Amino acid sequence: MGSDKIITEVGYNFGFRNGFCDECGGKCCTGESGYIWITEEEAIAASSLIGMGIDDFADKYLFRANGKLSIKEKEFQGGHACVFFDETAKNCSIYEARPVQCRTFPFWEYFKTHYEEALKECPALITL
Repeated sequence: MGSDKIITEVGYNFGFRNGFCDECGGKCCTGESGYIWITEEEAIAASSLIGMGIDDFADKYLFRANGKLSIKEKEFQGGHACVFFDETAKNCSIYEARPVQCRTFPFWEYFKTHYEEALKECPALITL
């Protein structure tokens, strides 16, 4: 997925080793159940990427929660995974069109004060 460049963001006491994703096995896409928020625009891009009409895409892969769209999950190794998690390749099958929630991981506001939890979800993190 790239070189071993360290990506940092202002306000975070950790960095992300960009080239580590290939070794991880998809921890950010699997584990406990939760919402995977996606906007209508992102859903259109993802549906286009996989060659599916938006209505069929929404029916098959999305649901509404708290007035927003979320991607469905599937059971995976005693927990859950995003329905777009490729279990063979251990990565995202819609990577080029993944939602902003996925694109910004692990630099979520929550992890500014929950670094130990971030480490459990992402072994590519290093303390700065």
